[in-house]
Amino acid sequence: MATIYKEIWIEASPELVWDVVRDAGAVHKRFVPDYTAETYFDGVNRLIHFSNGNIVKELIVTRDDERRRMAYAVVETKMPLQHHHASFQVFEDSGGRCRLVWITDFLPDQLAAEIQIRVDRGAEVMKRTIETEARNNV
Repeated sequence: MATIYKEIWIEASPELVWDVVRDAGAVHKRFVPDYTAETYFDGVNRLIHFSNGNIVKELIVTRDDERRRMAYAVVETKMPLQHHHASFQVFEDSGGRCRLVWITDFLPDQLAAEIQIRVDRGAEVMKRTIETEARNNV
């Protein structure tokens, strides 16, 4: 099984970053706007409409406020995934910044290059979006 591990250093408080990550229904507004067009969340399942037309259904496995960790699994997508599970976790750092760790496990391994591109692009958008919100809240 392939794993992509991504650390994103964000100039924002861990409280703000966690608030954005845990807001499962606002991915298109607060987390990765422009990359996503719309999000629907019923409390368990999340449907994300991407700007490229792809639609992904995810199961939110857990949202742990104490550990600032959210895990989810892709259950429907156009990609030929056999398995997908990912998590985000927010860690406090000094100087008003934090580290967002995004871990994605998936099969088949042959999708690694394509998923790496998506993770890298998503991480750039997340960082920019959250840091903009942090600056606007000062």
